[in-house]
Amino acid sequence: MQKRDNEENEQEREVVVLGEGETGLSPSPPPAESGERTLLRGGVLSAFGYRDFSIVWSGALLSNIGTWIHMSALFWYVKEITGSDAWVGLVTAANFIPVFFLVLFAGSLADVLNRKVLIIVTQIVMMLGALALGIFTSFDASGLAVIMIVTLIMGTAFTFNFPAWRAIITDLVQPKDILNAVALDAAEFNMARFIGPWLGGIIVSAWSVSAAFYINAASFFTIIIALMLIQTKTPKNPPPPHGTIRHVQEILVYVWHNRWAFNILIILCVASIFGLPFIVLLPGMAKDVLGKDVGGYGLLLGFVGLGAALAAPFITWLNRRFKESEIIKISAFGSGLLLVGFSLSRTFWLSLLLSAGLGVSFLMVSAAINTVLQARVDRNMRGRIMSLYILVFQGLMPVGGLGMGLLADRTSAPTVLLIGGLVCTAMSVALFAFPSFLKNAVTQ
Repeated sequence: MQKRDNEENEQEREVVVLGEGETGLSPSPPPAESGERTLLRGGVLSAFGYRDFSIVWSGALLSNIGTWIHMSALFWYVKEITGSDAWVGLVTAANFIPVFFLVLFAGSLADVLNRKVLIIVTQIVMMLGALALGIFTSFDASGLAVIMIVTLIMGTAFTFNFPAWRAIITDLVQPKDILNAVALDAAEFNMARFIGPWLGGIIVSAWSVSAAFYINAASFFTIIIALMLIQTKTPKNPPPPHGTIRHVQEILVYVWHNRWAFNILIILCVASIFGLPFIVLLPGMAKDVLGKDVGGYGLLLGFVGLGAALAAPFITWLNRRFKESEIIKISAFGSGLLLVGFSLSRTFWLSLLLSAGLGVSFLMVSAAINTVLQARVDRNMRGRIMSLYILVFQGLMPVGGLGMGLLADRTSAPTVLLIGGLVCTAMSVALFAFPSFLKNAVTQ
């Protein structure tokens, strides 16, 4: 169970994986060697030792804060003009509909085109969408039709952006620091999710909804400039010889014949349907069970993001000691128990702590699976493998949330969360009982 600790095994692992260097990939250099282990060299923040990763991470944090400012203001605005929760749900769905239909093709493009260029183009499209909403709202011309069309366009751009984004993160670091880079990238997103809605409420109260949209449009410049500043080569791959459809089929065949990949995607599928959608039931838990208002709900949601943000250094520390397959099993077991505990809690402060724990455990599951998928495939397949990851992770979570919400209306939010927690716990117990299921789910 102990992770490879001695220097000889670590060096052998690095040499094997670095064989991908023949693609022309040239990540920014790691921090200078020293005689001791530091946070930026082999430590829990090692990915920050790479210049390009640090630049991109900082730009993405500011941009994603703008995105969450935008989303919180948009949901509030739609509720204000319609008075309907269903319309809020439809606007949310407009962001995810393109994922189901286009993400596999987006993954194919991420494996063919220059990833940096693809990300910049899609960021510009999303920036123009935010700017358009700001202008329409300023002139009181942002009806539901306009909102749905612009949101659908932005959701489509996001769909083509996300696989390339996930894949380029691993371009910016050496293979031994992939997990740390993936975890820190997830931490950045969750920090933005923690900060953005809070700032969005202040901006809407102090100025207007259109101001929130303008601020989001401006925030896209931070990530666009960051990407233009990086020195890491992100070359194009040869175009698929048999067309895009065959290119997509290739990754499906690969996953089917490589059972380690199929198995960890099954685990992610269970977590995405029965575990991660617990966020959908947080408003009901806050109001109906814990007796709190919107501020209490905001704290519960914020603590989930805070826990996920704090988990990044912890998962890297674990990865120095345990294999990724062990991390998946341990974190899946922890998420199940925490979800059961959350369903039974009737004390607000305890629910806050459990929310933070759920943020930690679910980030560890998703980050470990993300890392194994990317580390074990060739660079020219990472965009497509990430499109499958996104399809399962982002695509199935709203489906699970809808099912949980419908079931909660018939029973109660705690009952549904208890069922979800028991399913996740049962899955993790099965993983411990049948270790061969995750035998090859490691990055070596």
